[in-house]
Amino acid sequence: MRSQALARRLDIQHPIIQAPMAGGASTVDLVVAVCEAGGLGSLGCAYSSADAIRQAGNAVRSRTARPFAVNLFAPLPAPDPPRDATPAIEALADAHADLGLTPPVLSGDPGLAFDDQLDAALETGASVFSFTFGSLPADTIGRIRESGLVVIGTATTADEAVALEGVGVDAVVAQGSEAGAHRGTFATSFEAAMIGTMALVPQVVDAVSVPVVASGGIMDGRGLAAALMLGAQAAQLGTAFLTTDEAGIPASYKRAILDAHEDQTRITRAFSGRPARGIVNQLMTDIEARADAILPFPLQNALTRPARNAAAEHDRAEFLSLWAGQGVRLARRQSARELVHRIAAEANAALARALSGEQTEE
Repeated sequence: MRSQALARRLDIQHPIIQAPMAGGASTVDLVVAVCEAGGLGSLGCAYSSADAIRQAGNAVRSRTARPFAVNLFAPLPAPDPPRDATPAIEALADAHADLGLTPPVLSGDPGLAFDDQLDAALETGASVFSFTFGSLPADTIGRIRESGLVVIGTATTADEAVALEGVGVDAVVAQGSEAGAHRGTFATSFEAAMIGTMALVPQVVDAVSVPVVASGGIMDGRGLAAALMLGAQAAQLGTAFLTTDEAGIPASYKRAILDAHEDQTRITRAFSGRPARGIVNQLMTDIEARADAILPFPLQNALTRPARNAAAEHDRAEFLSLWAGQGVRLARRQSARELVHRIAAEANAALARALSGEQTEE
């Protein structure tokens, strides 16, 4: 595969980054497998306590000497308390009853402290710190870099990428609208930032001088090759890794991805209060049926968590947040190691064809 400056800096064999999927999907097993296969594995730590972050990082480091990443959400202002949470609570009543749960209640939990999470992340032995949902102060990024970690931020527009470069990130993930899970938008409206990966990546490449990582709808080596041809120096894949053996999601979630078509995902605020792409299911539809039933992030996320946790325990896909991108039809069941090696081989072949002028056989 063509030499890439970012891959050399990250000390990875293949320009493939496993997306940091918070909430349990990016297990220690998954991260280790990706790293050992020559990619960059990422721990999604946004919903983890400081102690849990340290434990996960130590577990990864005990099993591989290869570089890995830790990821957090950039801190957001606390939302105003809802005037009336009754509609949001009522929208979940049937799901709670079906799952054998007590009626839903709005949690008063203030959430996790970013500073504590960051302190823990810097103690994990990770080589990369990535973040999404916003920017970070330049002094915070300076502290992370002084700790020896490469810093990667997430942008959904070229202007956001420029802003991230301005505070000192080492690389930018350009997240196209095809991407599964939460949108990383922070400097414009979510609607305005729904730019496809093919259009977004070259514009971000032209707008910043730091390396760019393409993300959104990339599932195989053809997608990686396309990203490299557009000027990206690596690709970040999430949905492709969700159906690997090591991914920490319920079997019904994996089946939902493998059975889904590209037109069966949509952007929703139903599960967390923040726009995110997932496969349409019963709970999404029930909540969206009531326009007044969605609280702002992270209140909605906390409100729906008991139902989602119970659904995971009972393997009930109709009540899970089935985060997935628009490339779902390309998902395969295999190990993470097999996936990394397959993508790398496919990308090499695609790039060789492109450079030689060969056409893919029909």
